[in-house]
Amino acid sequence: MARKPKSPSENTEFETKTIPENTSSDKTTPETSSETVNVADTSTKSPVWQLVGQYIRDLSFENPDAPGSILRNGAPRFDVNINVQVKREPNDIYAVELTLTSKAMRDEAVLFNVELVYGGMFRVQNVPEDQLAPLLMVESPRMIFPFARQVLASITQSGGFPPLLMEPVDFAAIYRRNLEAMAKAQKEKGEKAN
Repeated sequence: MARKPKSPSENTEFETKTIPENTSSDKTTPETSSETVNVADTSTKSPVWQLVGQYIRDLSFENPDAPGSILRNGAPRFDVNINVQVKREPNDIYAVELTLTSKAMRDEAVLFNVELVYGGMFRVQNVPEDQLAPLLMVESPRMIFPFARQVLASITQSGGFPPLLMEPVDFAAIYRRNLEAMAKAQKEKGEKAN
């Protein structure tokens, strides 16, 4: 019987065992034979998008008015910023990093500042060039965002505040806005050159 891979990161080779019918009554266990079947035929060059690792590159939490900041009453105001960076690494690996910053304020006092740079390393092969940017700037951040969100919630809670639970992010909308901003900047640059 064939064993199915548990995740995309698992090796695509697996062992197939064939158990023949027992034709002899003197044997107590059936004979087995095995062969290796390679289900990843490299001649088809199917697209590969695989998360191979996650990491925290930078994490900073500041509680400048502790312990007074914890004792203050009233709802805080949050400013949250998100940035996505992609860097090509050797061997078809792309490092996709989310920079999440948040500042919580009550009145004019800063309760806390938190900055997190959370990354995922993705193996990308045989993906058409026109699909590469959306894959890296939309789908890859979407995949690692829940893990980064959990780190922020945990660190703010450890700092003495309720966990900072960020809403889901529409990375496709951010990507479209960035494309529009780049197109506008190139158009303005072209007009200034003329």
